[in-house]
Amino acid sequence: EVMALGAVEKAADTKSASPVIQFESVSFAYDRYPVLEDVSFTIRKGQFISVVGPNGGGKTTILKIILGLITPTTGRVSIFGTTPEKSRNRIGYVPQQIFFDPQFPASVLDVVLMGRLNSVFAGPYRRRDKEAAMEALSLVGLEGLASGSFPDLSGGQRQRVLIARGLATEGEILLFDEPTANIDRVTEKEVYSLLKRLKGGRTILLISHDLGVVPALSDNVLCVNRSLAIHPVGRLTGDKISSLYDSEVALVDHTVLKESGEGFRV
Repeated sequence: EVMALGAVEKAADTKSASPVIQFESVSFAYDRYPVLEDVSFTIRKGQFISVVGPNGGGKTTILKIILGLITPTTGRVSIFGTTPEKSRNRIGYVPQQIFFDPQFPASVLDVVLMGRLNSVFAGPYRRRDKEAAMEALSLVGLEGLASGSFPDLSGGQRQRVLIARGLATEGEILLFDEPTANIDRVTEKEVYSLLKRLKGGRTILLISHDLGVVPALSDNVLCVNRSLAIHPVGRLTGDKISSLYDSEVALVDHTVLKESGEGFRV
């Protein structure tokens, strides 16, 4: 079972669950430079899917297509059986980092409430919006800083606020673009612990370079370097990763993550 935004949600039976993300022969190019070529995959409700690959291999491009920010050059994309543009309000997105004016007087709660903008048609935030924001802050362990200044937070705390903003959308799909980049090891463990608790209650797509943790969290791994290979975690070998990155890579195959008082111990 998974605790998510104050509600206990039973883990989905992913084998029989309906598809929520489908790519069919998708290709994309920036100014005629190919980034993705003939990419096809299906993600079902409740699955935890990780995306790995070298920089420039097309990982973030896949997220942008899912969000409807860019359109494939060829191929078809379906999110909840419709177009990405019509599904945005059902998706929570956590970026790798955020650029902001350090002089802008935004509170932590203000930033998290931005995740509720899709639910606000006019006027001030509703009570449910503030409740969802506070529940998300509680989930990342920052409810005590809700009234504090966002610019005054540490880098790790700001990243947890961005995760809370994504959770506050109450999206059925959560997209994480390298959420542990540029944060300290303690915060990294907290983020992985949170992702493990969320697993099953939401459909999660995680971009990560942490090849030691990815197998332990994921149902399947999408290996992207212009083209796509899909591997069950038990079959993700060092040879396959080396081929993906076009270099020698040592893969530590972790099968179990155990929680301790210090976070995750592998």
